[in-house]
Amino acid sequence: MSTKDLKALERRFFEEWNKGKAAAMKAIDEMCATNMVWHDVNGQDIRGLNNFKKSMGEFFDAFPDNHFDLDDVIAEGDKVATHYKITGTNKGEFMGIPPTNKKITLWAFEIDRIDGGKFVEGWISFDTLGMMQQLGLAPPQGK
Repeated sequence: MSTKDLKALERRFFEEWNKGKAAAMKAIDEMCATNMVWHDVNGQDIRGLNNFKKSMGEFFDAFPDNHFDLDDVIAEGDKVATHYKITGTNKGEFMGIPPTNKKITLWAFEIDRIDGGKFVEGWISFDTLGMMQQLGLAPPQGK
C-alpha cells in the first residue's frame, strides 16, 4: 500500500470509531487481521481479533462517549504513526473500578503496522497517570 493509502485506512478506522461502539466493532471486523497483536500501554499483549474486540468493547462500556481527534498521521513503509486526543466520560466500570462520571482528555501516540490492507499489529502510549488523576483515582501532581 502507498503511504497515502495507509494514512487513509488509519483515518477511516478512527472515523468509524467515532460513530460509536457498533460502528467500531464492525470496523475492527473489517479492517483488522484475525491474528492481530495489540501492545497495550500497560505492557500487555492482546492477541487475536476476538480478544482485541473484547478489550475495545470494555473501553466503550467504560467511556461510551469516547471521541478521537487526530492531530498527525505519518506513514512510512508498512507503519502509520498517529498522534491524537481522546475525550470521554467514565460512565461504566473501568479496570475493576466503578464509574466516576468524570470527563477525561488525553493525548496519545499510536503506531500501527498494516499488511494486506489490514491492521496486524499496534502499539499505544498515553499518560495513564494523568488519566487516573482526571478520574480522581490518583492524587493530583503537587506544585
